Amino acid sequence: MATAPRPRTTTRDREDLTRRLTAWLGTRLPGAKAVRVTVPESNGLSSETLLFELDHPEPPVRACALRLAADPAAYTVFPVYDMARQYRTMRLVAEHSDLPVPRVLWLEEDPGPLGAPFFVMERVRGRVPPDVMPYTYEGNWLHAADDAERERLEAASVALLARLHDQVPPEEAEFLALPGEGDALRRHVTAQRTYYDWVVDGRARSPLIEAAFDRLEELWPRDPGKAVLNWGDARIGNVVYDGFEPVAVLDWEMAALAPREVDLGWTVYLHRFFQDLTVAFGQRGLPDFLRRDRVEARYARLTGHTPRDMDFYTLYAALRHAIVMLRIAYRQVHFGEASVPADPDTLILHHGSLRAMVQGSYWD
Repeated sequence: MATAPRPRTTTRDREDLTRRLTAWLGTRLPGAKAVRVTVPESNGLSSETLLFELDHPEPPVRACALRLAADPAAYTVFPVYDMARQYRTMRLVAEHSDLPVPRVLWLEEDPGPLGAPFFVMERVRGRVPPDVMPYTYEGNWLHAADDAERERLEAASVALLARLHDQVPPEEAEFLALPGEGDALRRHVTAQRTYYDWVVDGRARSPLIEAAFDRLEELWPRDPGKAVLNWGDARIGNVVYDGFEPVAVLDWEMAALAPREVDLGWTVYLHRFFQDLTVAFGQRGLPDFLRRDRVEARYARLTGHTPRDMDFYTLYAALRHAIVMLRIAYRQVHFGEASVPADPDTLILHHGSLRAMVQGSYWD
């Protein structure tokens, strides 16, 4: 991913979106116009983001960001984009915690105005650790920081999870409970199996992913503990920082009720994903940053909860990420940007580390 051309992130026309957005704004704030509309280079492969400013004498917020559900005709990464769910989650977190969540302004569930549902929120200025090229690569601001600065960012970022898990009452987040039978962890894993079946429908299945699901059953926690509100995509690439302090927590589309360790495993593994990639391309990366033992110890000090069964949860994170990577690869095939190899497992960028986790040798 770090050396290949970035997959396309949109099939929409920005000028057309600008015209339609201005027309819609007039229904919410008469006389308002969208100006200086841009699509960030870091635009994701799921929901799309537009950045714009409100031209109006009395705007509720001047600088705005719009999260637009993916174009359903564009081989979407996820089967469902519930913008109302994200909007409601951000309001809930803002109401019940001190996390820096951007102020949400408007929700539009009618796909008519822009072709898909969306919501508008305040735009918080700052800097985000990049995914491409990854922040573990030389030449970006986080890699160039000194050890003390990265220590500050790591401590503040782990604290986000601790505060989220401790401050938001799970009973207020029941709308995020996943369907199905069993406890919250069983429902979460079942939802991932359903997602995997959707990804491979009509295409080659992944023996590695299926082996990872089998290994999860062998490692299943005896006591997953009480479910809390999980951010879902809990990684520093979804945080805006002012200097080395978080000022905005973004991307709540994967939020759910689940054990604390689901978020922790994702945070640990998503950093390792970038670190492993960096080492594979001949750079040292950031081997002492967001290490598993450090994250677990920080979280325990902040919450009094010692993370448990982390071999299970880091494997689960790598498995979840593999399913997303497989879908993105098939999306590239759909757009003629790649072809399907004889071994579909090689479409998963981190197939080597996932296989090592299944075999129990990754953390040796």
